[in-house]
Amino acid sequence: MISVLSNSWALLLGMLLLMLGNGLHGTLIGVRGEIEQFTTFEMSIVMSAYFVGFLGASRLVPDLIRRVGHVRVFAALGSFISAVLIIFPLFAHPIVWTLGRLIIGFCFCGVYIVAESWLNNGASNDNRGKALSLYMIVQMAGIVAGQGLLLVADPGGYVLFMVISILVSISFAPILLSISPTPAFQRTNPMTLRQLYVSSPLGCVGMFLLGGVFSSQFGMAAVFGAAADLRLGQISAFVAAFYLGAMVLQYPIGWFSDRMDRRVLISIVSAMGALAALVGIFGWFSFPVLLGAAFLIGGMSNPLYSLLIAHTNDFLDYEDMVAASSGLLFINGLGAISGPLIVGWVMDRFGPSGFFLVIGTLMGGLTIYALYRMTQRASVAVEDTGVYAAVAPSASPVALKIAQDYAVDIAGEEEEG
Repeated sequence: MISVLSNSWALLLGMLLLMLGNGLHGTLIGVRGEIEQFTTFEMSIVMSAYFVGFLGASRLVPDLIRRVGHVRVFAALGSFISAVLIIFPLFAHPIVWTLGRLIIGFCFCGVYIVAESWLNNGASNDNRGKALSLYMIVQMAGIVAGQGLLLVADPGGYVLFMVISILVSISFAPILLSISPTPAFQRTNPMTLRQLYVSSPLGCVGMFLLGGVFSSQFGMAAVFGAAADLRLGQISAFVAAFYLGAMVLQYPIGWFSDRMDRRVLISIVSAMGALAALVGIFGWFSFPVLLGAAFLIGGMSNPLYSLLIAHTNDFLDYEDMVAASSGLLFINGLGAISGPLIVGWVMDRFGPSGFFLVIGTLMGGLTIYALYRMTQRASVAVEDTGVYAAVAPSASPVALKIAQDYAVDIAGEEEEG
């Protein structure tokens, strides 16, 4: 871990500042939308646009990097983020905000792709797994800490948007001043979605459902808080609880993943997430209950992302693992786009409890499908399963590729051993 820090501290510091800004922005937009009297469904469209941009960038930015290079892409996208952030308080209109969030999503994904490429380039086979884990911790810590900044100034003014712009601008300095030349992107031939589904139906269905769960947390938690008349400090704590749960429970679930049938673990974890959502449906008016439900939902849903990737890898040849990652990311992205839209529609009709109703339905659906798949195919012996590599759902295709490369490296070492 020390070697990873010594090689990548500047990159990790820059990413921490970047995630502080992104974490604060997602919550601030939800709160400010209520102040501007946007409807819940209008806010769901605004929040969904982020994931449209994110998915688009995952397909387009690698080609852009091949043409003009990592540094130029990084600098250009970073400049766009800083500029667009200032537009939100200037033009408080749902259409303007939707376009702004689409651009923000595209640019953040592009910045993640470049930063994760540099992280991968600076890591060796010996420390790649540690680098990925540290990167995920920094991402989560940045989002959690960003919630505290919501209390620094009035969300109805300009100051918080300026704070985010400053954080994003400063974050590029340690990264750009410390990076080394990075090899150009190598093209991979992705698996078709049909091939991927045949290899792992649970992986595909699970990634789609989980996309909706994660985007609902990231995009609509603050909208729920505003609709439920939570105080500003309570909204901050509520959103932070999702990511604290992810940080605390990611590695214990990973430990179990390497020691038992992953389909059983997927069904247990998703069922616990569904039960936590059920508690939220009937107990959202109690703030301590709300925090507990958020902690458990975040702690169950975020590790499921890595767990589903590991489960999918169990049914793939080594040479197909990296190729499969783009398909999994695309499926997850489609689910992420639909998540806020469904939550917004349901909240409009059933009130704030609709937030938990959608999450509970998605997690419950994953539980049922995992149990069904256990009846359709024999499980992979525990000793034959691949390694669990922790990856945040907010990561780009590059982080997913790093995780797949790490899984292949570990599998190769075990075979040689």
